[in-house]
Amino acid sequence: MNIERIVPDLTVTDLGRAVNEHVTALGLEVVMDHGWIVTLADSAGHQLSLITADDTAPENPDVSVFVDDVQTAYDRTVAAGLEIVHPLTTEKWGVARFFYRDASGNVINVGMHAR
Repeated sequence: MNIERIVPDLTVTDLGRAVNEHVTALGLEVVMDHGWIVTLADSAGHQLSLITADDTAPENPDVSVFVDDVQTAYDRTVAAGLEIVHPLTTEKWGVARFFYRDASGNVINVGMHAR
């Protein structure tokens, strides 16, 4: 299993305002907009996601980690005894993902584009 990218997820109360602030301050562009989460990026691929409330999971993640083999990541997480917050699910937008909580209480979204 290889990590492909790691993206911080900021929970915001006003998505439109947050997008405008980060686009203006950092020069980022909208690369994905689902209405409840917007991902911004620069030309080098650095990303930041802004989220109001996750569409299908019970909690918002603090960070998203994209891998090339989500099943292996899930199996490793379960074997480590970590709390699964959102089960391994293929979402309607084409991402297979799960959430776990680390010992500090951070919620980690691990996913990959479904094939």
